[in-house]
Amino acid sequence: MAEDRTRRIALIQGRDYGSADLNLARCVERIREAARRGAQIICTQELFNLPYFCREQDPQLFDLAESVPGPTTEVLCEVAAELGVVVIAALFERRAPGIYHNTAAVIDADGSYLGKYRKMHIPQDPGFEEKFYFTPGDLGYQVWQTQFGKIAVLICWDQWYPEAARMAALGGAEIIFYPTAIGWLPEEKAELGAAQHNAWETVQRGHAVANGCYVAAVNRTGTEGDTEFWGQSFVSDFYGQVVARASASEDEVLLADCDLQALEATRRIWPFFRDRRIDSFDDLTRRLLD
Repeated sequence: MAEDRTRRIALIQGRDYGSADLNLARCVERIREAARRGAQIICTQELFNLPYFCREQDPQLFDLAESVPGPTTEVLCEVAAELGVVVIAALFERRAPGIYHNTAAVIDADGSYLGKYRKMHIPQDPGFEEKFYFTPGDLGYQVWQTQFGKIAVLICWDQWYPEAARMAALGGAEIIFYPTAIGWLPEEKAELGAAQHNAWETVQRGHAVANGCYVAAVNRTGTEGDTEFWGQSFVSDFYGQVVARASASEDEVLLADCDLQALEATRRIWPFFRDRRIDSFDDLTRRLLD
């Protein structure tokens, strides 16, 4: 009889409650709820304990950053150990004066801190002034063997890059988590809102298919300044099918069951990794082919 390798994951979709302490307390409540409902791996949204402060350029906002590991991961390590769950927490990391990162910490189900991923691709758009705040990541695309499976974490703008998902999958990731903060600007929503959301979801579902893995994207909700975060966190299976989706506007704990045995079986019949012509990809390290 084949081993049952079904894993239940949870995505914590929410809004800003006005302070880091309130946001952390609310997140811990949701982690407890997710664990009661059988979740084994639980992921927060991007910058979960803060407002999305990148809407403007203000040097004073660097004071929001903290060390990773640090006070927030200490709290979450205790909760993870108590509940026996894996926790992925996306934070604003203070590395050194003038060096800050958009970072996700990974905590195993025994409460041990496994490491962190620093966001590699940093956007710069109106309302998303991230290059002012975040130094690009320098830890590479990492995969962690947790008690409940091999996982990778990428963050928001990373989700548009197939190379990032491919690197995570080549490292053995069975589930790729994408903590996210993406929304509509009022001047764009009427004309482009539906198309933007469709592109966001479709590209990630494509990563799941091309890499034979689950993809779990957890977004913010609520309106901050002019930005309306569109929620709609979702989980895609390795066929690109959405197996769970959250609402557009509600705080939610989204659950999904990931069958890792079926994932392995699918990789056997769709052997994308075997058939890659790695000898033909040298030019991927060039900006353009001109």
